Amino acid sequence: MTKPPRKVSAPSAMWGGRFDAAPAAIMEEINASIAFDQRLAQQDIAASKAHCAMLVRQRIITKAQGNAILKGLDRVRREIESGRFLFRRDLEDIHMNVESRLKELIGPAAGRLHTARSRNDQVATDFKLWVRDAIDRIDAGIKGLQRVLIEKAEAHAATVMPGFTHLQPAQPITYGHHLLAYVEMLGRDRGRFADCRRRLNECPLGAAALAGTSFPIDRAMTAKALGFSGPAANSIDAVSDRDFALEFLGTASILAVHLSRLAEEIVLWCSEQFGFLKLSDAFTTGSSIMPQKRNPDAAELVRAKAGRIIGAAVALLVAMKGLPLAYGKDMQEDKEPVFDAADTLDLCLAAMAGMLKDARVDAGRMRAAASAGYTTATDLADWLVGALGMPFRDAHRVTGALVRQAERKRLPLDKLGLAEMRKIEPRITKDVLSVLGVDNAVKSRTSAGGTAPANVRRAAKATRRRYLG
Repeated sequence: MTKPPRKVSAPSAMWGGRFDAAPAAIMEEINASIAFDQRLAQQDIAASKAHCAMLVRQRIITKAQGNAILKGLDRVRREIESGRFLFRRDLEDIHMNVESRLKELIGPAAGRLHTARSRNDQVATDFKLWVRDAIDRIDAGIKGLQRVLIEKAEAHAATVMPGFTHLQPAQPITYGHHLLAYVEMLGRDRGRFADCRRRLNECPLGAAALAGTSFPIDRAMTAKALGFSGPAANSIDAVSDRDFALEFLGTASILAVHLSRLAEEIVLWCSEQFGFLKLSDAFTTGSSIMPQKRNPDAAELVRAKAGRIIGAAVALLVAMKGLPLAYGKDMQEDKEPVFDAADTLDLCLAAMAGMLKDARVDAGRMRAAASAGYTTATDLADWLVGALGMPFRDAHRVTGALVRQAERKRLPLDKLGLAEMRKIEPRITKDVLSVLGVDNAVKSRTSAGGTAPANVRRAAKATRRRYLG
C-alpha cells in the first residue's frame, strides 16, 4: 500500500525564500532556541530601538517608519513584561518572535527594521548586553557577601581558632583573619568580572552576517546608544567572537571554586567533630529518619554547584574549539551554559551571605581546638632563634624533640615544664612560657597581613574602604 505524502507547512517567511518545503519536525526541534533565548527579550528590543534610531538618522528608513517601529517595539516590550506575549516555537528565536509580533502590530514597516543587520550581529549584541547585565548583578552579590565577611571579621578580630595546613592544626589564627582571606579572594573575582566586562564592551551591531553592509550606517551611534565603548573593529570577529562568554564562564568557575571552598569549611565547622559554627534553622534541614540531625544542606549544595558552573565552561569551550570563522549554528549552544551559570551564582552568593550572617560562632570550641595539636610549636622555634640565637634549623629540631616529649607525656607544650624542656635544651628559660599560649602566639603575628587582632581590625577597615566604598 502506498503511503500518502507527508504534509508539510510552508517554509519560514523569515528566511524561506530559498526553500520549497518546511523543515522536518526533528529539525524544528533541534533548531529552535526560543525556549531559552527569550531571556534576551529586553536586550533584543533595546538593540533594535538603537538600530532603528540610527537608520532614521542616516535616512535609510523614513522618520514615519522609524516612529512606527519604535512605538511597536515599546508595545512588544510591555507585552513581554506583563506576561501577555505569546512566544512561538515555529519562529525559532527571540529575534523572529519580536519581529513577527511587530509586523502584526504595525504592518509592512516592521520589515524595514532588519535593514543593514543580520541575526548574527543581532544575537552577538543581545548576548553581550545580557552578560554585561549579569556581571553587574553578580558583582553586587559578591559585594554583599564581602560585606557580611567584613562585618564578621570585625566582630571576631580576636576570636582564636586553629589555622590548618593539610587539614591538620598548624598555627593559631583568628576567625576574623580567616574570613578576610575570603574577602581578598572575592575581590580578585570582582576584578576578573570587571576585566571581562571591559573587554566585552565592543558593539557587534552593524557587522551584519560577517562582512559588514553597503548601507551608510553609523556604528558608533548604535554603540554609544547601547552603552558600549565603541563598535567592534572587525566584522568577522564581531559575529564569531564568544570570548566574552568563555571569559565570563571561566571567571564564574573561579568564583564558584572560592564559594565551594568556603562551603566546605562551613560543612566541616558545623560537624560535631569541629563544632566551630552552628547554622540557623533557615539554612539547615533535618533527616527523614534521624530526629537529631541538623544538616548544612545549603553549604553542601553551594559546594556541589561549583561542578555545574565548571561544567558550563567546559561545555562552551568544547563547542567553540573547532569552529571556522565566522558564525556556525554550534554557537546557539552558547547561551544556556551562561544563563545557568549566572543563575547558579546568584543563588549561591545569596545563600552564602545568608548562612554566614546567621551563623553562631562557638568561640570556646575554636579556642580549645587552637590550643590542641601543638599549634604554638612554631612560636617556640621562633623564640629559640630570637632569645638564644639558635639557627632556625637547629631550633626546628629542638622544638620537634620537645613536641615529641610532650606527646609522650600527653601534655600541651605550655604544661611540659621547664625541667623537662631543659633536658632537651638547657638554655631554655621561663620566658619561653610567654610564647606558648595561643593568645600570645596570635598577638605576636604583627607582620603585614598577619593574624594579630590589631592587624585584623586595621585590615577589616581597609578592606571595607577598598571593596565597599
